Amino acid sequence: MDPVLREASLTRLRPVLMTSAATVFGHFPLVLVSGPAAEARNSIGIVLVTGMIVGTLLTLFMVPV
Repeated sequence: MDPVLREASLTRLRPVLMTSAATVFGHFPLVLVSGPAAEARNSIGIVLVTGMIVGTLLTLFMVPV
């Protein structure tokens, strides 16, 4: 692997993971919500958390390929 590509990958890995983790943990309470209209908030939370995890995995593994 080209040393420049390796350095760029290592430089960008931490910010991508930290941003994704902050977004997932920020939306995670929607998954655990209870009370009135909990079904709607719960489904929105599941979509957001799952989408962010899938998007992060695609960003880290598919985009470089």
